[in-house]
Amino acid sequence: MSHTFTAYIEFDPDTSMYVGTIPGLTGAHSQGATLDELRTNLQEVIELILEEKRSLGESVYVEPFVGIQQIAVEA
Repeated sequence: MSHTFTAYIEFDPDTSMYVGTIPGLTGAHSQGATLDELRTNLQEVIELILEEKRSLGESVYVEPFVGIQQIAVEA
């Protein structure tokens, strides 16, 4: 069965690494020096989490991702 997940990605200037989180999937976060490396790392983390959930008989339900909004303010 195939699942598609949405990743929230930020760049950390202190470490020069991309950091990604999968909203709705507890523990699904990773980092990478490139976006390709981050994608690979996130895919591995997701697969491990889903495998563990299945082995424990837990549901693989993931809360739906709602979205991101940009808010402009005068500073």
